[in-house]
Amino acid sequence: MSCGLNTMNIPGPLLDRMEVIRLPGYTEDEKLNIAQRYLIPKQIKRNGLKTDELTITEEALIDVIRYYSREAGVRALEREIAKICRKMVKAITLKESEYGATVTPEMLSTLLGVRKFNYGVAEEENKIGQVTGLAWTSVGGELLTIETAAVAGKGRYVKTGSLGDVMQESIQAASTVVRSRSQLLGIPASYHDSHDMHIHVPEGATPKDGPSAGVAMCTALVSVSTEIPVRADVAMTGEITLRGEVLPIGGLKEKLLAARRGGIKTVIIPKENERDLQEVPDNIKEDLEIIAVKWIDEVLAVALESPPVPLSDEDYLAGSERSQAEKGRDGDESRINTH
Repeated sequence: MSCGLNTMNIPGPLLDRMEVIRLPGYTEDEKLNIAQRYLIPKQIKRNGLKTDELTITEEALIDVIRYYSREAGVRALEREIAKICRKMVKAITLKESEYGATVTPEMLSTLLGVRKFNYGVAEEENKIGQVTGLAWTSVGGELLTIETAAVAGKGRYVKTGSLGDVMQESIQAASTVVRSRSQLLGIPASYHDSHDMHIHVPEGATPKDGPSAGVAMCTALVSVSTEIPVRADVAMTGEITLRGEVLPIGGLKEKLLAARRGGIKTVIIPKENERDLQEVPDNIKEDLEIIAVKWIDEVLAVALESPPVPLSDEDYLAGSERSQAEKGRDGDESRINTH
């Protein structure tokens, strides 16, 4: 039997003969329950306090979990609780009046210092080209903001934000989906050749990779190309194919927890991930509107503020013909000037 954080150092032939049991991290509700039932009583006893000398409110404990510890387990959480207990022992010994027997969220900055971590929160306004995706990390789920901007250019794509190879390939697949459906989405044929697209994922110092942001990338490109805002209360996850099909992803439970924590109201997931909802706590599912989709068209119908208006053949090609005519005139002028 072997216990460890990863299996990278185990030789392949040996790993093939082992049964790997992956243990997911605790959810926020589980951490809260563990702290209330075990960690707080343990630290109160260890620091020589009486049960009536310290009470940590549920709101304060949630803030400790969110802002002072970021982990799959509860070790850092226990250290922060121990720190609160030590501060209370000092206050009681010195008879300081600034601390009461009940710890509230307002007292945490004094007891534990400034917040160490932040978590993603849903945007308040619908914005063009900005989509909220969902990411999985070793310490749980996170909201992933994806920004897209279009500028006059020649059809180039710029990708920033420490994106890995798989995520960059997702952007290429998403761009092909948008181009292949341009007429249905109300995007003129000449648009893609006359604009450069810049796709950015904030927190550039943090490496990001994986295919599950494909539908979010595609939605961001459609939004900026059609100038239709994306709903701020919607988050999404799913891999995208060149046909616009939405493929399943991993870490659904953690992603839904992050969406609920961040104030998201509606979450779009792949149709094939519906079976994974059995592992999600009922209170999480009750707080979210979870929509399972098979195609990108279903995603756009939910995520965009208004549906795109398809173009007629004449309107779709009009921009392309004007663009070619302008190029022709530019070419004639350049030949005249060279002579």
